[in-house]
Amino acid sequence: MVDRVIQQAIAQELTPLYEEQFSDNSIGFRPGRGAHDALERCRKYINEGYVYVVSMDLQSYFDTVNHSKLIEVLSRTVKDGRVISLIHKYLKAGVMEDGGFHATTEGVPQGGPLSPSCGNVMLNELDKELERRGHKYVRYADDCLILCKSRKSAERTMENIVPFITGKLFLKVNLQKTTVSHVSKIKYLGYGFYRHKGKCRMRIHPKSVAKMKNRIRELTTRGNKWSNQEREEKLRSYARGWINYYRYADMKSLMEQTDEWLRHRIRAVYWKQWKKVRTRYKMLRALHLPEWKVHEMANCRKGVWRAAGMLNSALTKRIIVDRLGYPDMTAHYLKVRVNY
Repeated sequence: MVDRVIQQAIAQELTPLYEEQFSDNSIGFRPGRGAHDALERCRKYINEGYVYVVSMDLQSYFDTVNHSKLIEVLSRTVKDGRVISLIHKYLKAGVMEDGGFHATTEGVPQGGPLSPSCGNVMLNELDKELERRGHKYVRYADDCLILCKSRKSAERTMENIVPFITGKLFLKVNLQKTTVSHVSKIKYLGYGFYRHKGKCRMRIHPKSVAKMKNRIRELTTRGNKWSNQEREEKLRSYARGWINYYRYADMKSLMEQTDEWLRHRIRAVYWKQWKKVRTRYKMLRALHLPEWKVHEMANCRKGVWRAAGMLNSALTKRIIVDRLGYPDMTAHYLKVRVNY
């Protein structure tokens, strides 16, 4: 606790000193700025014709920051030797791994209040070099895009900037993942970009969609031990947070499809719970279905996934959303989406 308090105090000391120096293109871990600001800046540059991108991949960035270089950079601005000494001790503090203590010779300890500040201070040197060379770029923490007007220009930029990062900042660049590509091919902060009627629009990258569906599968796995209320609360909380983050994306159709799929999974969960014919009969009658329909469905011998399809007329959207409280992802998206 004391260590975190000291780190927080140092971070508060560094923030006002460096906020004046940091570029507007540096977004992550700064007061009043977030991922959506980085995405909007990308969209601005793309609309100006910068459609080829160098996607920089700094290999294990926070684990490979060179201590001597960071202290050198900090000392140019921080004139209080006591603060520099405290930061140096923090960097050298070491970590506990596998039950033993390991000294650290490089890297910034992650998870503490000071690590984002130190990370930004180091990469501010990259920002200044990119601006000196006249490049358009956006950086969110260590996730950096350099935008150019042609593939040839982007390739030349990558060839020139990698030696600066490795030779001047002593950072490692993952050359297998550092790529040049058209903006329509990249994933940035979970989003993808495309052009519509001559303007840049944003959508959810397929990998982000896959991650979302995997999480929903986890929350609707029929074998977990949650109560229906716990499952509903977890789904509602996840869906709300996920949609709020992706509210800049064009995804009405995706949300409609996801809603249908989610409700089918919810019906499968309930059908699995109604294992016995007697239980099915009781639950279906409570839904005010015709007697012949109750009898037919209660005696169904289909597998769970196929049987869930029959429940469309019983566990309707209105019941699932309004009575049981499960999320209507389309409705929430239409409520919070950002028009631009």
